[in-house]
Amino acid sequence: MERRYRLRGRKRFQEVREHGRRWSHPLAVLGGLPNELGLTRCGFVVSHRLGRAAVRNRIRRRLREAVRLRHHRIRPGWDLVWVARPLIGRAGFGEIAAAVEALLQQAGLWEAGEDSGA
Repeated sequence: MERRYRLRGRKRFQEVREHGRRWSHPLAVLGGLPNELGLTRCGFVVSHRLGRAAVRNRIRRRLREAVRLRHHRIRPGWDLVWVARPLIGRAGFGEIAAAVEALLQQAGLWEAGEDSGA
């Protein structure tokens, strides 16, 4: 994911958590807060409770890739924080991708298009 599309900095993550909306799925939670940038930035959170560093990094990479492949279909102007839940560790990439789409649709941030997003 390009640097300009990454949400960085503890302060902005905290703002999204405290002032944004939240949508839930068994594999992940999506937090969102509008920004004034005209583009959507994404940040990812994987708790220590989900496993050792290698496990957490694998989960983070898979979640980030699922979002990256669909980023062009996300409505611009939002800061999004994706929080992995414990079940995501046993999920396949297809299930993670479906969860990402479901959360975006639930949040009203999914823009319908002709292609599949891949």
